[in-house]
Amino acid sequence: MSQELLNTYIENHEKESTAFLKLVNNRFLFRMFLLAKLPMAFMAGIRLKSIDEKKCEVAVRYKWLNQNPFRSTYFAVLAMAGEMSSGMLALYYIRNAKPSIAMLVAHLEAEFSKKATGITTFRFEDGEKIKEAIHQTILTGEAQTVRCKATGYSSSQEVEAVFYVTWSFKRRS
Repeated sequence: MSQELLNTYIENHEKESTAFLKLVNNRFLFRMFLLAKLPMAFMAGIRLKSIDEKKCEVAVRYKWLNQNPFRSTYFAVLAMAGEMSSGMLALYYIRNAKPSIAMLVAHLEAEFSKKATGITTFRFEDGEKIKEAIHQTILTGEAQTVRCKATGYSSSQEVEAVFYVTWSFKRRS
């Protein structure tokens, strides 16, 4: 039964993934998605730079709305972008999934190494871990967690922040 559910998921994902990538790679549709589902990310100006099945890049610019008193990007805005870099790949794998999969942030850690004063681009490059966790939750029916590392780079490729987001995935009954 579990292998049958996994086969159904894989077959459905092949159809749904193309539609999802078409949605998020269209700037206007992605902005409308943010406005409807993540309005604070919309207000912060978070942008999707690239996405495929293994990696995702999300950028945010230092601007008046995103600032802290120290003339850099507020940490919570950086956290949104860092989370989104792995979260978009999680959505890629669970959107309209059959069987349905729930996702939730279970834990968040951050390391800051440089003031973010320009465009910060977060890169997550381990989509395979998310895919495997979802496959395991479908096969076992048990919740699975994945610790994702999103690294934020300045335009000169210096590391500004690293976020570790632990996602929990569970098959809905």
